[in-house]
Amino acid sequence: MSTSNTVLQAGGDVTVTLVKESRSGIGYPAVVVRDDGTHAVVRAPWAAPSDRDFGFVRFERGDVFTEHYWRDRWYAVKEVRTADGTLKGWYCDITRPARITPDGVVSTDLDLDLWVSADGTTVLRLDEDEFEESGLEEHDPAAADRARAALDELERVARAGGLTGLLGR
Repeated sequence: MSTSNTVLQAGGDVTVTLVKESRSGIGYPAVVVRDDGTHAVVRAPWAAPSDRDFGFVRFERGDVFTEHYWRDRWYAVKEVRTADGTLKGWYCDITRPARITPDGVVSTDLDLDLWVSADGTTVLRLDEDEFEESGLEEHDPAAADRARAALDELERVARAGGLTGLLGR
């Protein structure tokens, strides 16, 4: 079966693999929420072994991530909720378009990120220094341009009323 034609079945168990351009990635289990052939949605608990405080948000054991991946877009959006369902916000990774396989989702992170708070009042561009240091602009300038355009697009959408419309709600 071609990975480009794979559609994940709702309720199925998959592995999400997050990779960086320059190093191997991490994988974690998730459950498929839906997949229409272009936009795949999975749900997973916070996968790190410990809590992580970013200053603008704290990811903790028990948090639940509803993760949106597109086969044709240069980003992934992760809705973050506490264990009791309270929305913390959205963490957006700038990525190459997702590769969907029968076993799950492979997302290649391009180091740029965006954070949008639950109330939409805080929109933060993140890790632009890491992006500069990655060397992507030198070895794949077309991908670097797509990454910057994707970050700009997500920021515009977030500031113009939020991400929920983008996520199919």
